[in-house]
Amino acid sequence: MIAPRPLILITIDCLRADHVGFLGYGRPTTPFLDSLAAESFVFSNVIAAGAPTYYSFPAIMASRAPLALGREVIGVAPGETTLASTLQEAGYATAAFVAGNPYLSPRFGYDAGFDTFRDFLDCELSEPLATTDATTRRRWNARIANACHKVKSVGALYDELYFQYCQKVASPPALSLDEMRRFPSAPVIVEHACEWLSGVAGKPFFLWLHLMDPHSPYYPPRQALDLMGDHDVTDSRARYLNSFWNRGDIDVGRLKRHREEIVRLYDAGIRWADEQVGTLVNAIRRSGIWDECVLAVTADHGEEFLEHGGRFHAPSKITEELIRVPLLIRVPGGMAPSSLKAINSSVFSLVHLAPTLLDTVGIAIPSGFMGHSHCPLDQHRERAAVIECVSGCTNPFHASDRLGPRIVGIREQRYKLVMDFGSGCEQLFDLEKDPGEIDPLPPDAEKTVRRRLLDQARLHVTNSLRGHDSEQSMRARLRDLHFECTGLPAAVPV
Repeated sequence: MIAPRPLILITIDCLRADHVGFLGYGRPTTPFLDSLAAESFVFSNVIAAGAPTYYSFPAIMASRAPLALGREVIGVAPGETTLASTLQEAGYATAAFVAGNPYLSPRFGYDAGFDTFRDFLDCELSEPLATTDATTRRRWNARIANACHKVKSVGALYDELYFQYCQKVASPPALSLDEMRRFPSAPVIVEHACEWLSGVAGKPFFLWLHLMDPHSPYYPPRQALDLMGDHDVTDSRARYLNSFWNRGDIDVGRLKRHREEIVRLYDAGIRWADEQVGTLVNAIRRSGIWDECVLAVTADHGEEFLEHGGRFHAPSKITEELIRVPLLIRVPGGMAPSSLKAINSSVFSLVHLAPTLLDTVGIAIPSGFMGHSHCPLDQHRERAAVIECVSGCTNPFHASDRLGPRIVGIREQRYKLVMDFGSGCEQLFDLEKDPGEIDPLPPDAEKTVRRRLLDQARLHVTNSLRGHDSEQSMRARLRDLHFECTGLPAAVPV
């Protein structure tokens, strides 16, 4: 048994696997992580357990399927065993610094097991206030728009004219990129983490950082754009692109006009997160404890840029651009791959991340975890990953939004089965021949494969229902009722 080692987990919101350099991306989004990959174990086929954040993180933190406690439960249930609580009980100092994601907050139980938890939801970020004149203009616009939309062609013309008017005439001068950003930037998170680390010298610790820099709206710092060579992107252009990308009144064909520019903004956000991971690691190196630390870097889910006609990451599909994420694990003294050709390409569900990390730091894995350790990390395993979410749950703060139909996927190395319980649609993809998931196989094709994956999906749903922890589920629902009544997170007895 090894002595307990410090553990650092960095999760980067919306980071697609195919947009990092160490997995083959051509743009310089992750130069620091690329260098770290040379001394790390890299997994190229990592699958999120669900999307978006509120369906991915129960697997990351609690090693369980997103809907295992019922569709009503979002987040970690009060008293549920997590990676953080396990390490805290083992004597670790624990801290989390989360860049303003409301779904990773005490409201949904993610502070459990942390001595220090800062979600930065109290940060005041710049947002232009609506003036009386602006409110009046919106009121008149609503009346005119209603009249114009009674004739389809006139309505579309009016929408375009009004959008251009808002962008070029009615809007105030563009704020700076920093002022338009919705979430705290990575340097803020890293600065707090470094300050906390200075007070835990000589003690094993668990540090979790969640960075939001690639998340929409896409307003990367000017330094990040310069590092990417995108010097020509002005503040006003970035605002125009984000407003255009957020439109709901135009089709995919028109959105494609600005897709590449939007991707450039997204990539710059990744680059800035990469820079700050480097800042953190270099600070740890200077402290003299780097050689003892286990470091894992991954993402909660990816991001769509019209690959299947969509944008962002709403819970309506589980396509590859949304569920395939990067993962590297740096273990001191481990046999890191000598080249990127040694990347582990076996399917790895993020439900296995917590037990794997506990194994690498020498802490016993809780019996209640659904996942399994993948140590030794250099051994290839072939396991199917299960992905699930509730279709259309775009605002889980509303309990009624959580009760829609399931979407369940079974992802193997080559094949992927997707079942939409709402539409009754069942699709099987051969990812080797069709990596873009454009053409599902005919119903009579690959019958043996289809049956195998259907059996796995049925077993997963059955086990979820049979293994349902009604006590944990009830505690989570009581927490929700308390929040709905008071607006404050509840301290539910466990």
